[in-house]
Parts: sequence; structure tokens; C-alpha cells
Amino acid sequence: MAAAMMMLTAPSIILAAPPLNPNTRTLEVSGNGEAQAPPDLATLEVAIETHAPTAAEAAGSNAALAQKVTDALKEKLGDKGAMWTGGYSLSPDYREVHSGGKPTIVGYNADNSITVETGALDLVGPMIDAAIAAGANRVNSLDYSLRDNSKARSAAIAKASRDAVAQAQALASALNVKLGPILTASTVSEMIRPIPMMRASFSAMAAAPPTPVSAGQVTVPATVSLTYGIQ
Repeated sequence: MAAAMMMLTAPSIILAAPPLNPNTRTLEVSGNGEAQAPPDLATLEVAIETHAPTAAEAAGSNAALAQKVTDALKEKLGDKGAMWTGGYSLSPDYREVHSGGKPTIVGYNADNSITVETGALDLVGPMIDAAIAAGANRVNSLDYSLRDNSKARSAAIAKASRDAVAQAQALASALNVKLGPILTASTVSEMIRPIPMMRASFSAMAAAPPTPVSAGQVTVPATVSLTYGIQ
């Protein structure tokens, strides 16, 4: 199952000295580092999309299928997570017309998404299969993450700091200058989460083999920027 990536920016950490003397000579560097950790949280979103000639029929058939999918997910999930409605829409389907023509409504589309969050990662594949067998015809997203990324983030920042220091030393040597104290330091940490499955549509899945799902690793990268005084 192909992997994709999602990026979230975490808060910056800044260490600053008093305002610099305009005559102070400085050297600025940025270092990068990353740490990996196995995910402990999965967020799955499945959807039920129905089409019918009237809004009432589209909404009614969608509601019936959504209830079956909800019941199937609850049976698999038990007390090992939470579930909620991720979104709902009901809209007309228009027939394409030539320039100047008036669009004609030819039916209605109802779309209902259900989101499940669980720390029982081994349930993800069975929940996808159960949802599809019950009537879900789309998987909007499957997202793996960490409940607490502070340990991995600290490790990434430490690696990025060592990289920044090494770059500063190499640059100072190349320029034949001497490093002074660190005047400012800042870091931005970003969390990249592997997503094995993203927005897939299914049909006639009842006889399909079990869905294989692999969580992979959560990679937490960090960038550290340092400003040195130089002599």
C-alpha cells in the first residue's frame, strides 16, 4: 500500500540574547535532524456516497447504509477508541449543458463520512473491511500519528543542534574566524506522518481478501538555527 506524507508545523522555540550591538560580527547557521518512532494512534475516515433521483431518496438510502456501517465499526472497535460523524453533504447533480443553456437537476448526491480514532492499530484493517462490507464505498483517509511526540521531538532537536554546531565550526574554520558565544537560537519542529491509504473508492468488496495495513514509522524532523558572535 503506497505511503504518502502529511506535514504539521509545531511551535517554535527561541532563545535570544539582549539586542545585538550593530557592530557585532555574527555567523548564522541552520542544522537539521530527525527522529523516528512507531505510531500509537490511527485515525480512519470512511464514507458512504449515494445517488438517487430525489433528495429524500438519496438521504434515506444514505442514512440506512451509514447506520449499518456505524454498527459494523462499533462491533469491531468495542471500547478501544472513539467514533464520530466526520461530515455530511446533500447536493443536486446537474446535467452538463452547452453555453447559454439552463442546468437541469438529474438527481441528488448524499455523502456521509464517519471518523474512527483508536490506539489498537491491529483493528485498522478489519475495520476497513467491516465498513466496506456494510456499505461504505470510500476511504477518505487513514492517518497514523503519535499521542505524544515530545520525546521524538527532543531527540530530533538534539540532532539538529549538533548538526548546526558542526556547520558553524566548519564555516568558521573555512573563513578563518573564531566562534564566540551563541547569541540566538531557535527551532521549528515538524511532524511527518505516514499515511498508507488516502481517499480510495471501493465496490464489490465483500469477497475481497483482508485489507493489509502497515503503519510504518512516524518521522519527526527539526531545524535549529544558531547565531554566533565571531572574532
